[in-house]
Amino acid sequence: MINQHDKARILIVDDEKMNLKVLADLLKDDYAPILAISGEQALHHAFGDSPPDLVLLDVVMPQMGGYEVIKNLKNNDKTKNIPVIFVTALSSVEDEEYGLKLGAVDYITKPYSPPIIKIRIRNHLRLVHQYKLLDQLAYLDGLTEIPNRRRFDMVLETEWARSVRNNTPFSLAMVDVDFFKQYNDHYGHAMGDLTLQKIAKALKRGLNRPGDFVARYGGEEFVIVLPETDAAAAQVVAERLRQNVVDCNIPHQYSQVAKHVSVSIGLVTIMNTDHTTTRQSETILKTADQNLYLAKENGRNQMVSSLIRQ
Repeated sequence: MINQHDKARILIVDDEKMNLKVLADLLKDDYAPILAISGEQALHHAFGDSPPDLVLLDVVMPQMGGYEVIKNLKNNDKTKNIPVIFVTALSSVEDEEYGLKLGAVDYITKPYSPPIIKIRIRNHLRLVHQYKLLDQLAYLDGLTEIPNRRRFDMVLETEWARSVRNNTPFSLAMVDVDFFKQYNDHYGHAMGDLTLQKIAKALKRGLNRPGDFVARYGGEEFVIVLPETDAAAAQVVAERLRQNVVDCNIPHQYSQVAKHVSVSIGLVTIMNTDHTTTRQSETILKTADQNLYLAKENGRNQMVSSLIRQ
C-alpha cells in the first residue's frame, strides 16, 4: 500500500461539490486529492507550504474563474511549473485554444471518461517527474555528484539574506586540495578524478546539520556554507573536514606536506549585529579565499579563519 505522504498531490478545483467528489473518488487510491470549491481557495492551497503536483481546474466558477486562477499560478515563481489540466463543460475550439495559451498542459471536456482522465494525469505527472530529475542534474557536479557552482551561488545568496534578516552568524569555508597538480601529473587524471570523488564524500560526511552545504567550486576547490554557525563552531567543523580528508589515507608521494592527500581551508565567520547591514557575497568569498591563501602560505594541510563583525 502506498503511503499517503508518498502520493502525488492533485488539487481539484470545482464549485460543484458533486464534481469534486466524483474526481476525488476516482483518484484517491493512487493520489492524494486536495479539494477546493473556489478559485480563491485553490490559490490558498497552491501558495501554501505543500503545493500540489498537478491541478485539475474547472473554468466557470463564481468570483474567480479558472482562467484567472491559472494566470495567478503562472505569474508566481513557486507555482508556475505546476501542470494545470482544465476539466470543463466548455467544449469549443476557441475555449480550448485560449486555455492552452494561458499555460494549461491539457484540456478535458465534460463528460469525460474516467480511464482517460487517469491516463492523462499519469502521463503529465511522469513528465513532471522527469523535469524535476533534469532540474536536479543541472545543479549537480557531474564528477563528484555533489552540488555544483551554479547551485552554490543560489544557496549562498539565500542563506546570506536569511542571516542578515535574522541577525545570525554566517560561516563559509573554501577548501583546496594540496599539491593536486603534482598528484595529477604523477598518478594520472583518472586517479585524480577518483580522489576528488573521495574528498567530496569525506567533506559531505563531515556535515551533520541539514542546512550545512558543500559544493564543488571548480577544479580541486570545494566550498562549504555553514548557516547560523559562529566562529568557534565553524572552526570545529572545518577541522573535522580537514581530518576527514586525511583519514582517507590517499597516498601522495609527491606532496611536500604529507605522504597522503590533504587539504587547506580558508574560513570566515561574519557576525550580523545590525539587520540593516548588507555585505556582498563576493566579499565573503574574497575573505575566505584570502584565508585559504594564508593557509597555503603557512604550510598547507591546515585551516586559517577570521571573524568579521558588522
